[in-house]
Amino acid sequence: MKKYISLTIAVLALGLVSCEKELIQNPTTTKVADNFYANEAEMEEAVNAVFATLQFTGVYDTAMPAVGELPGEDAYDETPANDGGNYGMLDDFIVIPQSSLIADVWEDTYKGIQRANIVLSRIQEVEFEDAALKEARTGEMLFIRALLYFNLVRTFGDVPLIVDEVENPQEYFGQSRTSVTEVYAQIISDLEAAEIVLPIRNDSNRGRVVKTAAQALLGKVHLTLGDYSAAKESLLKVVNSNAHNLIAVDEVFSVDNELNEELIFVVQYASGINSNGEGSDAYRMFNPTGRQDGGMAGTKGHGVLKPDFFALYDDTDSRKDVFVGQLESGLAYNNKIAVPTTVIGDSPSDWVVLRYADVLLMLAEIENELGNSTDAVSYLNEIRNRANLGDYSGSTDKTSLFAEIDLQRRLELVWEGHRWFDLLRQDRAQSVLGITDANKLLLPLPASQIAADPALVQNPGY
Repeated sequence: MKKYISLTIAVLALGLVSCEKELIQNPTTTKVADNFYANEAEMEEAVNAVFATLQFTGVYDTAMPAVGELPGEDAYDETPANDGGNYGMLDDFIVIPQSSLIADVWEDTYKGIQRANIVLSRIQEVEFEDAALKEARTGEMLFIRALLYFNLVRTFGDVPLIVDEVENPQEYFGQSRTSVTEVYAQIISDLEAAEIVLPIRNDSNRGRVVKTAAQALLGKVHLTLGDYSAAKESLLKVVNSNAHNLIAVDEVFSVDNELNEELIFVVQYASGINSNGEGSDAYRMFNPTGRQDGGMAGTKGHGVLKPDFFALYDDTDSRKDVFVGQLESGLAYNNKIAVPTTVIGDSPSDWVVLRYADVLLMLAEIENELGNSTDAVSYLNEIRNRANLGDYSGSTDKTSLFAEIDLQRRLELVWEGHRWFDLLRQDRAQSVLGITDANKLLLPLPASQIAADPALVQNPGY
């Protein structure tokens, strides 16, 4: 399956008049879903519509990648005043509640949650020819709901927790925000349930959510919460599954090698489909302004890499000029997004959410925190050797080893949406970035949502 088809009928069939009224104030459909979901084919359309929300602007098309990278120390906005200043505000820690990008994150994420809730509410009543397929679809919805809430809670802190299908939107006016603790408990519960029913990865399901995706995300969640033992347990399941491996650097993000064994979960995009409406806008938004070095004109410059970051790549590093590139002008850029072949906003590159290199680096960090330096270096060396850097030969004291692991996370995972969240979970964002106002560690809730429902209290400092 190359593409999660976002067909109009699938969107209409979801009857978004449910909790969208409280969380997203402008209902976008009119067809009520009560009489849909009568058979397996209709449920498959509903499932595809949930996957389709991951492609939205506020999720993995541009907003969440920007939220995960621009506040960090490695990327910056070359044109901060453009596009309403939305990306520049992230870079400069001056995000305002009126930001349309923040509104997109909130609205598009809750659309996905809402659609997943509807499917989870109704799928058990639908007869499937293959019971295992029904279980797999249930696991996919639990995984996506957990992923979306993970994005929300790391971005905004306390958020409304909705896990049931909402038939009467009026019931959800006046609902306050749910504590981070409760949201994380739900995320963990969803992922544990998903892990049980999701299938093992094979050649026929590489484009779907598989068991290792739930395990990898659960490991990342536990690591975010500082539970190293639980994180290690989940991530070791990914390693021991033998479903994933590191591959050659130049093949990881190749459009000709999508859904390869290093990739655990991706959001799929395709160029030249549906009037060029199914591709990613990441190339246009995050490349240097007016890039014309064999690329395509019209790029926006909202995600240029800093010169001192690009200089961190050793000349022997095989990721240099593959994962990242540099123009003659000296501007460096993320080279993981393929040049569009149709229109500038129609890149064919999938957005990688989880991959095996991240799993190994998380395990290296965990083993170092647990005092197991030998195991930490072993995981670290898998990354270093793939990058043609050779084994680590520095000090193995916890501080020195952490610095090397952190450096390799930056060089390996640049512009995959991890850096800002790494700094947050390590409680280093203020010290590394010089942030004096701790309130800036969370983004503001969209002004439009608070105006529509005063029960949604704004984050401090906004």
